[in-house]
Amino acid sequence: MTTDARYDIVAIGNAIVDVIAQADDVFLDEEQLVKGSMALIDAQRAQELYRDMGPAREISGGSGANTLAGASTLGQQCALIAQVADDQLGEVFAHDIRATGIDFDVPPLGKEPPTARCLIFVTPDAQRTMNTFLGASQFLPATAVHADLIASGAILYLEGYLWDADEPKAAMALGIDIARRNGRKVAFTLSDGFCVDRHRDEFADLIKSGKIDILFSNEDEIMSLAQIKDFDAAVDQTAAQVETLVVTRGENGAIALQNGTRFEVGAEPVDKIVDTTGAGDLFAAGFLSGYGEDRSMEDCLTIGAVAAAEVISHYGARPEADLKALVKQRLG
Repeated sequence: MTTDARYDIVAIGNAIVDVIAQADDVFLDEEQLVKGSMALIDAQRAQELYRDMGPAREISGGSGANTLAGASTLGQQCALIAQVADDQLGEVFAHDIRATGIDFDVPPLGKEPPTARCLIFVTPDAQRTMNTFLGASQFLPATAVHADLIASGAILYLEGYLWDADEPKAAMALGIDIARRNGRKVAFTLSDGFCVDRHRDEFADLIKSGKIDILFSNEDEIMSLAQIKDFDAAVDQTAAQVETLVVTRGENGAIALQNGTRFEVGAEPVDKIVDTTGAGDLFAAGFLSGYGEDRSMEDCLTIGAVAAAEVISHYGARPEADLKALVKQRLG
């Protein structure tokens, strides 16, 4: 961690409670859900899907929050800027994030709109189909972004999912400006292919402007961003615009390109893939944890792979095992 930084990572993200249930392909077809996708839904659709889904479990989520949960488990000092409502799910989220050792001090809004929730349907092949009602998350104000907090974090981490609404977009833009004025690193995750489709031009401008130091993506997202169907060409084009590009490739591992040099690791073995929710979030957690400790790029990628492998071995997007112990076992 930067010696003058209080926090290793400060994130601006969605405050979401995941509601996870098993489902089959027939159910997805009946509900007209695109398997493996993330769709934004309104309050009425959220009520309908919740009514129709089978037995479910509630677990605090949100992409940036998941990443911080993994990083905190790995020993990083973290703080989250996110918005909940003054309701039961808001209390659940706040409790869970603080119990993980993450500082979270944004006051809740009123009762309406309610705290965001993501209805996740996991099919037998471990694919997750996410339907997100953003609720209070999309009303995160720029006033929640305090200059002293951003300046006290070695890395500012932002999620593309939060780019859909004007208020949190302004909050993230402010956070970027503060971080850059204070010489902090800015990391950004593209989040989802559908997210890239909605905001491609804005994301491209943000990256070309030099405001992003570390960019996280997967194969589909990087090709969508670059509008190039050749993976390597898309990677090369984007890598020329950022200091560090990290691209996850599922069972084919992950790569990183830093200042023109390419690094690559394979995926970590998993006895049984149960639920791929949060795989990218936890990969980012592992990578950033290694990055903050000035480890090699290969080690950063490996720690990311270890964290991702742990989270896909069970339901939910938060780690359940001791990630520090797993990393020590893997790297010594």
